[in-house]
Amino acid sequence: MATQGQLLKERKLWKVFLIFLLPLIATNILQNLTGTINTIFVGQMMGVDAIAAVAVFFPILFCLLAFIIGLSAGSTILIGQAWGAKNYEKLHIIVGSTIFMTLIGGIIIAALGVYFARPILELLGTDAKVMHLSLPYVQWMLAGSPLLFLYIIYTSILRGVGDSITPLIALGLTSVIGLIVTPVLIQGMFGFPKMGIIAPAVATYVGYASVLVFLFIQLNRKNHPLKIDTALLSKIRHQPQMSKLILKLGIPTGIQMVTTSLAGLVIIGMVNRFGADATAAYGAVNQVLNYVQFPALSIGIAASIFAAQAIGANKIELVRKVTRTALMMNLILTGSLITLAYLGSKYLMALFITDPHVVALGQQLLFIVLWSILFFGASAIFASIMRASGTVIAPMLINIFAILIIEIPLAYWFSHLWGLKGIWIGYAISFVSLFLLQGLYYQFIWKKKSIQRLI
Repeated sequence: MATQGQLLKERKLWKVFLIFLLPLIATNILQNLTGTINTIFVGQMMGVDAIAAVAVFFPILFCLLAFIIGLSAGSTILIGQAWGAKNYEKLHIIVGSTIFMTLIGGIIIAALGVYFARPILELLGTDAKVMHLSLPYVQWMLAGSPLLFLYIIYTSILRGVGDSITPLIALGLTSVIGLIVTPVLIQGMFGFPKMGIIAPAVATYVGYASVLVFLFIQLNRKNHPLKIDTALLSKIRHQPQMSKLILKLGIPTGIQMVTTSLAGLVIIGMVNRFGADATAAYGAVNQVLNYVQFPALSIGIAASIFAAQAIGANKIELVRKVTRTALMMNLILTGSLITLAYLGSKYLMALFITDPHVVALGQQLLFIVLWSILFFGASAIFASIMRASGTVIAPMLINIFAILIIEIPLAYWFSHLWGLKGIWIGYAISFVSLFLLQGLYYQFIWKKKSIQRLI
C-alpha cells in the first residue's frame, strides 16, 4: 500500500483522492441504509411498541459514538502521520494504544450500561408500556459495546493508511449478516430460538464478530500493514504518553458531536411547536439532507487522512494541494447532488410522506436549506485539514460558536418572525457562517503556523 508521495508519482492527486473517496461515500450510505432496513424489520415484524423500544436507544448510542468517534479521530490523525513518515514501529504503537483504550472503554461501558440500564431509561422518560421491551434491548446492545467499538476503531484506522476498500467490504459483510439474521431471530426460523426484541442486538453483534474474524484472515492473507500478528498484538497495552496524545486530539471531536446532538434536540423542540405536519416534514427533509451531506462529510474525512499523511512525510506543500482538491470535489460532487435534489425534490419528499400538503411543505423547507450544504462541506474540509496537523481546539470552538451563538438563536428568532421556514433560514445562515469562520481561521491564522508532525 503506497503513501501519498508514492502515489503522486503515478497519478494526479484528484485521481488518488477520488479512488479513496468513492468507497468511503459508499460505506456511509450503506451504513445508513442498513439501519433503515433493520428498523423496517422491527416495525413490520413486531409493531409500533417495538419501534418505540428500539428508538429509545438512539440517544444512548449517540453518546457512545461520541466517545468512540472522538477516539478514532485522534488515532487516525497520528496513524496517517506515522504512515506518511514510513514509521511502522510508531504506527503499531499508535494502533496498539488505541485498541487498548477501546477495549477498556468498551468493557467499562458494557458493565456499567447493563447494570444501570433501567435508571438510564427512566431518566430518558421511557414510556412504561415499552419498558419491558426497551430494557432487554438496551442491555444487550450495551453488553456488546467492546465488539462495536473494536469494529469502528479498526475500520477507521485502516482508512488512516489509505485503505477505504476493506472497511467497505467489512460493512457490506456486516450488513448482509444483519439483514439475514435479524428476521430469522425475531421469528425463530430454521430451528433458531425466537428472540423477539433482542434479535436485532444479537444479529448486530454476530455481524461484528464475523467481520472481525474476516479482518483477521483477510489482512493477514494480504500481508496488510495493519495485519493482526504478534508484532501488533505485543503493542496492545497501556502507553500513557500515546494515550494522552490520542485523547488530546480526539476529545474535541467528541465534544463537538455532543454539542451538535444537543442542538438538534433544541431544534426539534422548536419544530414540534408547529404541529405534527411540521415534525413529519422536518423528518423527511433531514433524511434527504443526510444523504446529500454524505459526500461532504466523506470528503472532509478523506482530506484529513491525506493531509495527515502529507504532514507525516514532511510534504507541507502537498497539504495545500489536498485542500484545493477537496474543495473542488465538494463543489463537483456535493454540488451535483444538491442540483439533483432540487430537481427531484417533490419525488424525494414523497418517498417519506404521503400527504400532498406535507410534501409541499417539505419541498419549501428543502429549497431554503439545500444550497447551504455546499458551504457546510467546505467548512468541514477546512476543519479537517487543520485537525490533521493537530489543531483541534479552534475548529471545535468555531463549530460550537456557530451552533450555540448563530444557529439556535437565529432559528428561535426567525421562527417567531416567519414561522417554520425561519428555523431553516437559521440553519442555512449558520452553515454559511461556519464556512466563513473556519475559512478565515484557516487562511489568516493556521496557514501562518509552522506545521510539524506530532509523532
